[in-house]
Amino acid sequence: MPTERASPEQRQFARHLRYQLTDCERLLWRQLRNRGLAGFKFRRQHPCPPYVLDFYCAELRLVVELDGGQHFDEAGLAKDRLRTAYLQHHGLEVLRFSNLDVIRNLEGVLTEILSWIETRTPHPNPLPNGERELD
Repeated sequence: MPTERASPEQRQFARHLRYQLTDCERLLWRQLRNRGLAGFKFRRQHPCPPYVLDFYCAELRLVVELDGGQHFDEAGLAKDRLRTAYLQHHGLEVLRFSNLDVIRNLEGVLTEILSWIETRTPHPNPLPNGERELD
């Protein structure tokens, strides 16, 4: 995470966004809240100066962004590239999904997030040294 603290104005703006979730954000939040996905804690509309992240898991250093139509023109794509580069430079991973993905295929979005989590976290019950899983 960037070391800069969010200003009071940015924290207030993030708070405002939490109460003004889009329908797509609300759908995904229902699945992520209360450690609903693999037991990891996600925050919604988390301030990360100069941005406010749609969803953030500090333990995984994972950002999940939902993109509406304004993200798919040239200006929006350019802003998203800069935002992603900035976040990655600060050691965060970014997964992006379109609002349409969430509406049409919420299970697929959750599966993709879960797949990302599984490839980057150790198995909760590793096999003892020298043992292999039976096929």
